[in-house]
Amino acid sequence: MRTVEANGVVLGVAHFGDVEAPLVLCAGGTTMLSWPDSLCESVARGGRHVVRYDLRDSGSSTTVDPEAPAYSLRDLAADAAALARELDDRPAHLAGIGVGGMVAQVAALDHPEAFSALTLAGTRPVAPGPVDDDLPDHDAATMDRLFSRPMPDWSDRDAVAAYLAEGAEILGNDPAAARAVAERAWDRTPGTLPAVQMANQLGMVFARLDCAPRWRERLPELTLPTLVVHGRRDPFFPIGNGEALAREIPGARLLALEHASTAIPDVAAEEVAKAMLAL
Repeated sequence: MRTVEANGVVLGVAHFGDVEAPLVLCAGGTTMLSWPDSLCESVARGGRHVVRYDLRDSGSSTTVDPEAPAYSLRDLAADAAALARELDDRPAHLAGIGVGGMVAQVAALDHPEAFSALTLAGTRPVAPGPVDDDLPDHDAATMDRLFSRPMPDWSDRDAVAAYLAEGAEILGNDPAAARAVAERAWDRTPGTLPAVQMANQLGMVFARLDCAPRWRERLPELTLPTLVVHGRRDPFFPIGNGEALAREIPGARLLALEHASTAIPDVAAEEVAKAMLAL
């Protein structure tokens, strides 16, 4: 695990593949571990240098005050562009998952010269909060089950891992895989405020961000080759959100994962990697 200074902050990064190969930059949502090892390794085997990274206030990236973030979605987008430039002189293929997919959309719109292609996984074309009338919102019954549970002791590694594994099962993801990711995220978190950073795995800090101005209306401006990956069983951002992205970004391709929810399962890693490499 390494860190890179970009845009005035320190970002935790992990590398896969040949550093001389074209760059695929993966924005975690929020932790870099949102991108499974199997997928990163598959893309690297296809001849790419893959770098996944932690957004601010997660993992080994800069943490200041997650309860009151003093930065905006556009700052996170600028982080992605600055990191791409620090890592390679050539434009990068930018991939974002979940909230990282929102960062990736704004980054590609605000800094088009920094990127050569775009992959958006399990995300939507609007910020957290009220959804546009034509987009499907979170599944109400699933959200009730997910958020009505008592919070764990965020300072207890086992309790947090069990809580996130249970949440993954509610969402339709693999609970064992989610537990393993939660334990890894815990173990790689610096000694400062691990409990707060683990709480961020639910996107709590992102919900407090300034996400203005809207960017959905700008999506037709994108000229990058774009892949939209979405789980057919996603109850958090139902697939209609991915369909809207694929429809509104010129030339975008939608890859619907029939048996996936919010996470990209290992069994789909090769399929997703092949589609990313095709860009």
